[in-house]
Amino acid sequence: MSTDTPGIDPLLALRAPQDPACDVFLTGTVFLDIIFTGLDSAPVRGTESWARGMGSSPGGVANMATALARLGLHTSLAAAFGDDHYGEYCWDALEQGEGIDLSMSRTVPGWHSPVTVSMAYEGERTMVSHGHEAPAPSAVPGQAGAGPTETAPTAAPDPAFPRCPPRARAAIASLVPGRSEPWVATAARHGALIFADVGWDETGRWDLDALPDLAHCEAFLPNAEEAMRYTRTDCPRAAAHALAERVPLAVVTLGAEGAYAVDGRTGAAAQVPAIEVEALDPTGAGDVFVAGFVTGTLADWPLADRLAFAGLTAALSVQEFGGSLSAPGWAEIAAWWQRIRTLDDQDPTALERYAFLEELLPTTARAWPLRRAVPTIGFRQ
Repeated sequence: MSTDTPGIDPLLALRAPQDPACDVFLTGTVFLDIIFTGLDSAPVRGTESWARGMGSSPGGVANMATALARLGLHTSLAAAFGDDHYGEYCWDALEQGEGIDLSMSRTVPGWHSPVTVSMAYEGERTMVSHGHEAPAPSAVPGQAGAGPTETAPTAAPDPAFPRCPPRARAAIASLVPGRSEPWVATAARHGALIFADVGWDETGRWDLDALPDLAHCEAFLPNAEEAMRYTRTDCPRAAAHALAERVPLAVVTLGAEGAYAVDGRTGAAAQVPAIEVEALDPTGAGDVFVAGFVTGTLADWPLADRLAFAGLTAALSVQEFGGSLSAPGWAEIAAWWQRIRTLDDQDPTALERYAFLEELLPTTARAWPLRRAVPTIGFRQ
């Protein structure tokens, strides 16, 4: 985490003594990501490819947890960590490096960390992953973590974990067709706003009724293809309006066209175009987008501002290699805003879209670009 990041709390004006200590709760699988960079092309069968760079960082659910923490939200993560050097590195990087609360997480004895190898080239990436599901919560006593020693969580989503999530302003869930996670309903009953994304429906049914936890959601954030398939529409905007009949906030990401959102309570809609950047590695960009939208929603910003901020944070993330450690903090956002206003070819109307940043950012910022350190496992002392 950058030591020069301004200590900005986007929720400062809204905080009250009775509020929960946790802003956002999430759970899922933590991977060790090993990223090869500087490849001229995809690996070719039967040959050896040399990368000009390599880095390592926590991945999986750690991408979103890190993005949230870097935007100033008090973030709590419940996850299983491998009982190996990889797991120890990921734990330290998240807890000590990013300030993420891991009191609900556990190190699972005898279980190794899931690993993903990502090869970035031509703005895309190819990934190979390996891992085994962690033992069930009732099978292994918890150890090697902060907080009470109860039971160890599973790496894959498990209906028994977490049974009782902490009270939080918001929680983030990944919906899976045909499966309900009891913790989602519990979190919603305790006042958390539930934000959910969804993956590709391998069953091919694309049935919204097969997503029972959607009923607990404040916001649903699929991509355009997912949204159209679930709503049987041929237009992402029509899909967003159809989804807004099921959830208070429907947000459809449109790739290079930005994002479109509909407020189901008021009928208001907003669209913000994407920011054109040179994409080095798109890993984790979707997670960063969600983190930005959650931040703006909890801060009670107008819908269009939330979309603009989410798109900006995602755009800044793809200009760095890696997943979690490419997530921007306020220092990167401030540097971008300071620089973009000095360019002669900027459309004043487009700049006005981000004028709301003025009240958030410090008056001075470091020069652009801010180059973050290449993420890697530390050297032996």
